[in-house]
Amino acid sequence: MRCSRCFMPDTRPGSVFTEGVCQACLNFDKRGSVNWVEREEQFDRILADHVGGRYDCLIPVSGGKDSHRIVYEIKRRGLRPLLCTVNDSFTHTEAGTANLRNLVQGSDHIEYTINHDLFTRGTRWAFEDSGEALRFVEYAIYTVPWMIAQMYEIPLVIFGENSAFEYGPVEDNFYSANDVINGIIAKAKREVPWWKGGGVTEEDIASIMPKPGGFQPQVLYLSFFYQWSSITNLKIARKMGFKDLTGEWDRKGTIENFEQIDSKAYMVHLWLKYPKFGFQRVSDIASRRVREGALSLKKAKALIWSYDHILDPEAMDDFCQTLGYTPKQFWGVISKAKWNVYHGKQDLARRVRDRVHETKQHVAVPSRVLEGDSKWVHT
Repeated sequence: MRCSRCFMPDTRPGSVFTEGVCQACLNFDKRGSVNWVEREEQFDRILADHVGGRYDCLIPVSGGKDSHRIVYEIKRRGLRPLLCTVNDSFTHTEAGTANLRNLVQGSDHIEYTINHDLFTRGTRWAFEDSGEALRFVEYAIYTVPWMIAQMYEIPLVIFGENSAFEYGPVEDNFYSANDVINGIIAKAKREVPWWKGGGVTEEDIASIMPKPGGFQPQVLYLSFFYQWSSITNLKIARKMGFKDLTGEWDRKGTIENFEQIDSKAYMVHLWLKYPKFGFQRVSDIASRRVREGALSLKKAKALIWSYDHILDPEAMDDFCQTLGYTPKQFWGVISKAKWNVYHGKQDLARRVRDRVHETKQHVAVPSRVLEGDSKWVHT
């Protein structure tokens, strides 16, 4: 089943549909009833209650467009943030490197790089046993900023979007991320026996965890206070000097060149949703642009059918070289994996079956399709 309004499939974990409409679309509808002026005033009051130390807040940044948006909102208020970045071992793009360098100008910045041996053990195990290759890194992206906030006693940490609300499945928006991060910490600790199966020790897990009972920062989602939009964030980021992948890398299996562009093999982590759930980043982006009115449902369907199953070969090569796989070994893991439901002959049959009564048009990705070009909205 796919959403009748945005075409997101119901195989997304935790999906909730109401009369054929996904929760993400229903959540997007709620924006019209929000007083956004009051929301921004609420954000300002929270900031006022926390500023005044060596740093007014901590902002986790990758250098992407959303990072630029958060830094923009804080700096235009005259506040002093400490920026932090959690790095992986994959090859970074030239654009990603330039964007991070551009973003941190004028701010103190801490880079936390997971040691390569631990990164390799954790990523190989998570890939092979769960199909969630960057599980360890994704945990660190949320827990390490809390750990740094403890070290410097920074009372406020600001993340970008609340993905659970923006993409579903939760129906109530909220600004505090504290419970979410505490849940990640608890989950990581419960998983210690599982991680040991891949040679990741309890000490390894503890290395990315904040001190129990230590200093507790307030952690916020900026998306609660603004009408969060990749299109709006991109426009703001470009004014600040953000660069996309134009002229550097023509990625396959995607329909834009400005989302998740920091490291090459991260695309593999995103693509691995396809063998597990039958969709990946193309569905995520296309369905969201439909909700925002930047893409018609007809074009979204065509783009999804044409590109959602494709894995970028350059991203795969970087994944294999970094982690010590040959391409044959990489595909061997996927073909034998217990979590592989959709990739292979059964996937081809499913895609042929699902396309009945749907467009069979293979479309080229227009250069501005996901930046709100009106000629794509109504066709």
